[in-house]
Amino acid sequence: MTTRWSRRGFLAASSTALALGVHTTADASPLTSTDTTEAADAFATLRAKWRTLVLGEGFSPTAEPFKSRLAELGTTASTLRSTMAPVSGSLWPDLVYADPEPDTDQESYGYSGNMNASYTRLSTLAQAYSQQGTGLTGDSTLRDDILTGLDHLHTEVYNENQTRYGNWYSWQIGAPQALLDVCVLMYDQLSAAQITSYLNAVDHFVPDSAVSSYSGTSTGANRVDLCRVLALRGVVGANSAKIALARDALSPVFPYVTGGDGLYTDGSFIQHTTVPYTGSYGSVMLGGLGLLFALLAGSTWAVTDAGRQIVFDAVENAWAPFLYNGLVMDGVSGRAVSRGLATSDTKQIQQDDHLRGHPILASIVLLGQGASSAENARWRGLVKGWIQRDYYSPPMSDPALSLPSLSRLTGVVDDTAVSAIAEPTGHRLFTNMSRATHRRPGWAASISMADRRITYYETGNGENLHGWHTGSGMLYWWGDTFGNGQYSDAFWPTVDPYRLPGTTASRLALADAAGGDWGASLPDVNWVGGTTDGQRAAIGQYLKGLQSTLLAKKSWFCLDDSIVCLGAGIKCTDGTAVESTVENRNLGPTGNTSFQADGVTKPLSYPWSETLTGAGWAHIGGHGGYVFPGGATVKALREARDGKWSDINRGGTTAVLNRKYLTLYVDHGTNPTGASYAYLLMPGATAAQTQTRAAANGWLTVLANTDSQQGVAVPPLGFTGVNFWFGGTVGALTASNPCCVMINEKSDGTAVICVSDPMRMQTSLTLTWNRAVSTVTSKPSTVTSATTGSSLTLTFGDLRTTAGVTQKISVKLG
Repeated sequence: MTTRWSRRGFLAASSTALALGVHTTADASPLTSTDTTEAADAFATLRAKWRTLVLGEGFSPTAEPFKSRLAELGTTASTLRSTMAPVSGSLWPDLVYADPEPDTDQESYGYSGNMNASYTRLSTLAQAYSQQGTGLTGDSTLRDDILTGLDHLHTEVYNENQTRYGNWYSWQIGAPQALLDVCVLMYDQLSAAQITSYLNAVDHFVPDSAVSSYSGTSTGANRVDLCRVLALRGVVGANSAKIALARDALSPVFPYVTGGDGLYTDGSFIQHTTVPYTGSYGSVMLGGLGLLFALLAGSTWAVTDAGRQIVFDAVENAWAPFLYNGLVMDGVSGRAVSRGLATSDTKQIQQDDHLRGHPILASIVLLGQGASSAENARWRGLVKGWIQRDYYSPPMSDPALSLPSLSRLTGVVDDTAVSAIAEPTGHRLFTNMSRATHRRPGWAASISMADRRITYYETGNGENLHGWHTGSGMLYWWGDTFGNGQYSDAFWPTVDPYRLPGTTASRLALADAAGGDWGASLPDVNWVGGTTDGQRAAIGQYLKGLQSTLLAKKSWFCLDDSIVCLGAGIKCTDGTAVESTVENRNLGPTGNTSFQADGVTKPLSYPWSETLTGAGWAHIGGHGGYVFPGGATVKALREARDGKWSDINRGGTTAVLNRKYLTLYVDHGTNPTGASYAYLLMPGATAAQTQTRAAANGWLTVLANTDSQQGVAVPPLGFTGVNFWFGGTVGALTASNPCCVMINEKSDGTAVICVSDPMRMQTSLTLTWNRAVSTVTSKPSTVTSATTGSSLTLTFGDLRTTAGVTQKISVKLG
């Protein structure tokens, strides 16, 4: 079958097609220009620079892995050339672009996508023609085929008289980007009339007005893509005004935003208004900016807007927190997680979290060329570390990584002056996109939530059809030397979508794409967020189920070697069971992983299930441990699950996949009225360590786990964390209104009190800590008064404008 690409799925393949290369230059003058000779030389310089950027540089075409990749490019181009058959309605028989008034929008999207794919195939041919080592370098017959294809597509479909149909992206970004790349690569072979015709088509579909307003489909990553089209249109057409427009139209991308699409001060990145998208659209934006910064650097049109420093700062503020051992975390990749094996013109590409992460690494290297020397050096060290630690999917063997990207990463790997930087530890809370990352020595975790600003999940273009509960408190985690393929190895098409790890969900059956496209459904809740000191955190989510009556309060207390997970106030009237999933571990095709509970090893067979009554602890061999304070009734399940990518993505492959899962979940029964759960996740812990923690009765105290408050104390760590869903008293803490509080008492007689207003609604707040405090050594301006003595009373003013950000108060204990 022919795969019909989504716009970002298609982008992944087209980036693969932008493969390979050695630097050659096109030094002919523009075919039509009234500018001075000096200006003409400037356009020629930009054309030459773009060739370098899309073909790559700094590697030998006779050295591996480049030699094989170049040969593969030649083989692919030969196949494409042999199958190209220009007729009315298609350039290739399997890519019909004519729109015969299809019955559905999805069909229309497919036809426009095929037009887009046709241009991308021509780009592949142009690269094979331009590159050394392909076997087709400078081939005159291939040249003629490329020109025939360009003229055919222009005459048939992509011209100034055509009305667009289907996906806007194909007409304004996908097709013109590929077309302009071909124009640069084949510039010396094109006539003035051809260039004029092609540029007229680009002007028709991407007029200057496409960037006149920073709104709609012209924000964030989309705006950067549109600027790339305008800049290259100017380069090919020797039009200074177009290049200047593209440069200037980048400026709205840079500033921090307080709502909608873009980068936020806390490191959040949003696209489509409500979707956390650091790992997909964010990757596109980062890569696009890197290319445009590099293209225009040193020219009359160099990007000098001081706001670009925000992009540089975002490398470590926004992207690095979600990169781990070379992968980018799925919780910020939107509907891209549903893209599995997709057939491109070169190979089948596994679009997983690792393969989404690798281009980000290459983009960081490219962006570093325009950053400060200190930033560039540090970023190269970070990238080298990520490359070295990606044992699951080594970037240097990534079949989907474009060779320009591969050459950039090779430059880092081979640079002996660069030392790999270890994964940082610490906690990051992204209040503006309801996400959190917790990184400790040996492991990392991420939490995905939803609120009135952030969608439950995103579906669209027939993608991510079963992502319903990914925003219901999904708790992802990875180990440093284990578990890095947990979500990479066919997890999304084979996992039970009602039992995602960390979530609480009703078993009410939901339709494909329930909730609507493009992040349309938002839960009507405010209390989602938390507080952190940068190392530990208290996080909470008031959960309302998607198209369900489910209500729940969920809390996570992120500590040094574990995460304490609480749930309370769980109620539902759907007439179905409600479950909280402690774990749903993907054990791969074989599933030969041990499991024990309270020291008893359970059967290694599929299927297998058992209700663990009064369970104190459990352990999955090679993964980690789970402790249930005070004992719990937990269901354990081994199952072999079948699934297809086409089940969750209408453009996915139909091959049946099978993966083995070990699931732990709390069954709250049908229509629960006040259910709860409590467990401790210990990533990477051995069975002995898990058992020891379970036996340490004084290590953890659950202070409250109700619909009104949830809180814990961990005396050995000096830690107290409380989520006040309503004002009240928990342990030694009393709050007048809803808030989140975390306290870390230190061995030197000091303490740090972290407070936040996740609801963003408190005009005042009084917090009392029944603990002797002698002095307040620092406090933010939001604290209007502080009374010390036998207890500490803090009075806060209006917290509505703090955007849920942590307010830190340091004190000396009495």
